[in-house]
Amino acid sequence: MTQVTFADLGLAQPILDTLVTSGYTQPTPIQAAAIPALMARRDVMASAATGTGKTAAFMLPALNFLTEKSEKPGKGPRILVLSPTRELAAQIKTAAETYGKQIRHAKVVSVVGGMPYPLQIKLLSSPVEILVATPGRLIDLIERGRIDLSRLEMLVLDEADRMLDLGFRDDIAHIATKLPKERVTALFSATLDGDIATIAQSLLSNPERIEIAAPARRQEQIVEKLHYADDITHKTKLLDHVLADETVGQAIIFIATKLDAGDLADRLLGQGRKAAALHGDMPQRERTRTLARLKKGEVDVLVATDVAARGIDVAGITHVVNFDLPKFAEDYVHRIGRTGRAGREGVAISFAAKHEVPALRRIEKFIGRKINAVEFEGLKARFEPRPSNGGSRFGDKRGFGGGRDGNRQNRFEDRKPYGERKSYGDRKPAGDRASFGERPAYNSDRTAQVDRKPQGERRSYGDRQAAPNNGNSFERKPRQGNFKGLETDPSLYAEQPRLTLHSPFENGNRKNGNTTRSHGNGNTASNNRFGGRGDARTGTAKRGNRPSFPNGRDFD
Repeated sequence: MTQVTFADLGLAQPILDTLVTSGYTQPTPIQAAAIPALMARRDVMASAATGTGKTAAFMLPALNFLTEKSEKPGKGPRILVLSPTRELAAQIKTAAETYGKQIRHAKVVSVVGGMPYPLQIKLLSSPVEILVATPGRLIDLIERGRIDLSRLEMLVLDEADRMLDLGFRDDIAHIATKLPKERVTALFSATLDGDIATIAQSLLSNPERIEIAAPARRQEQIVEKLHYADDITHKTKLLDHVLADETVGQAIIFIATKLDAGDLADRLLGQGRKAAALHGDMPQRERTRTLARLKKGEVDVLVATDVAARGIDVAGITHVVNFDLPKFAEDYVHRIGRTGRAGREGVAISFAAKHEVPALRRIEKFIGRKINAVEFEGLKARFEPRPSNGGSRFGDKRGFGGGRDGNRQNRFEDRKPYGERKSYGDRKPAGDRASFGERPAYNSDRTAQVDRKPQGERRSYGDRQAAPNNGNSFERKPRQGNFKGLETDPSLYAEQPRLTLHSPFENGNRKNGNTTRSHGNGNTASNNRFGGRGDARTGTAKRGNRPSFPNGRDFD
């Protein structure tokens, strides 16, 4: 079968020359499928794994649009790319500048959170062809009237599923209302179902659906391991054992919260390791500096939240450690995709506490394989995880299909055959026992035929004598007083004294001492999992000096 080349896709010659210079000759499957559709100005919704070249899949046709002069006047962007994180936006900007070196009018500007407004406004004051932005900062600039979107030709939503996870659904919808209706829209996501399908229906017009499975080569390059852990102390010991391995070059440790990222980085620094933290509360300048140090080899261990799961491309990363399992199964794939790059092998190690086992099962279901559990000598977890094959935890019960040992046993094999049981015909006839026919019969006037008094001889309720009021009858005693004015005996209905409840708090603290851990001034002590506080000078977080976000997520 003839191999497709970039020249076969109809790209302009300046772009082809740049690709040849960069060493690219044949497109990847996602590029071969998406580029022709976008070149024909059709909407596209595509799903492809990390490392399959999806950035070039939308950037190359976008640059091809710029080889022709726009018919609309203005200095606003012709291409808009929305990214969920600053790191991914920086990666897209670099790719656009690389592929568009030989295009005359291909100015690329990035506007993301954490950067000064005056600098971004100055960059947007001159004509811009490609704008890469995070949704929040873009809306701020639109509301300030600093961006003209009247000549926009193409909208790209990169990592759309991640943007929805971070809560950017309403922002994306708001941005779409500011864009021209006549445009090309491309949506790239890890999955095309659920909420992604809903948002695609509102933004795209008759899109071409492209789904590219992850190549088996990528799975073979990454060795996945799993360690069960009892608690945070156990996880810390496992991490120390992993980092002590001589085969570890550079490593990324993914952790759940921003605060824990700073605390763990401080702990590793205290051990003499070249460690740094990366999370959403760091200023953009500090985040860029940290990534630059990682690429230069000045940082060996990067402790990051999921804000760094997408957008880091460092060939020297040999190990990825999931200190905390991700909330979403899709993020696991993007996390481990940070290693095993540039044709090298990588190792992905995950720690799973007892409460994280359900998340582990969701990850295994999503990736379609089981992660092998291994143990370090002397660091075995005390708890036994529930088997994932549906086996019972309560013994070898025999079911309809067989027991836990796999033998197909008959559940009713010990019962007697139906033929050996007594049938209804073997029972005694009705004459040998009391039957319905032996019961007393009644005439039509309901008088009994057998030794019963006629109904007329009974006493009716009206013939009964009233029982004396001796306290045993149902006759009520006269009321003592009335409800209108309580004139007879007001004390019967007066308000009863209430039980006095002494509040355990006084001025916000308990009377008998502050129950929270304090330093003598009533301030709560930091609930630090790793025993150290963050340092703003090293880019780590300090408690109490930063905004909080729902669900502990990092927003840009």
